[in-house]
Amino acid sequence: MNTDMKRRVFLRGSLAAGTVAVAAGAGLLAPQAVLAAWPEKAFMAKAPEEALSGVFGSGQSAASDQIKIKAPDIAENGAVVPITISTDMAKVETIALLSTANNAPLVALFNMGESAAADVSIRIKMGKTGDVVAVVKADGKLHSNRKSVKVTIGGCGG
Repeated sequence: MNTDMKRRVFLRGSLAAGTVAVAAGAGLLAPQAVLAAWPEKAFMAKAPEEALSGVFGSGQSAASDQIKIKAPDIAENGAVVPITISTDMAKVETIALLSTANNAPLVALFNMGESAAADVSIRIKMGKTGDVVAVVKADGKLHSNRKSVKVTIGGCGG
């Protein structure tokens, strides 16, 4: 490729980029928010029952030892608390994770596919000592289990 061709390709690319930049600056190419539908009220709720009602339509669940919660008994750093939730229940639709001591208790919501294994892991932030609650919707019914986690330093509130 000779020098004139390189210059033309460069100028053409520069012109195209400049045109796009001007159009974006003028508001003609505004980015669109592409967000999945999410239960905003549930994530903004201040009480665990209110959060569950926002997600599932009901704050009531039956206690179940079929839900396994792997979490530390003592979290030395409340900013990073590893949690694993698993269950062998059939037809798991959704797994919700709550931290009862947080200002906004609903921490995570996992919508499971038909063939997905009901085994999720996440690192959460805990403001202070409290329970982590796993709520599993399986076959149209709500089941829950909880585990107490003591936070020693570095949580949401200090």
